[in-house]
Amino acid sequence: MNPEVNKLLNDIYKSIGMIEEHLNTVSSLSEYQNDLKTIDAAERRLAIIGEALWKADKLNRELIISDKKRIIALRHILIHDYDLIEDATIWMICKKNLPVLKTEVRAILDSN
Repeated sequence: MNPEVNKLLNDIYKSIGMIEEHLNTVSSLSEYQNDLKTIDAAERRLAIIGEALWKADKLNRELIISDKKRIIALRHILIHDYDLIEDATIWMICKKNLPVLKTEVRAILDSN
């Protein structure tokens, strides 16, 4: 695998781990909504994930990642249309979608 793609996938994997750490003590959407530091941290890491995936995809179009286009689009929304973001959407993404992405990225990294 291209070393740059490997680095970018590791950045994604690391960012997912950081989001998991940030949310480790947050057990509900209402707790999340009342924790601005965690909101900021999760959104920042999701933006990094989207940017890293966009760059990795440009270098290797054959990367098999579920919802690749939606992940990249989320980065655009977080950066440029931040006022459209709803906490419940970010919470759901972190709880339901990130575990899938983590598994997919780990499998790609392990296969190389």
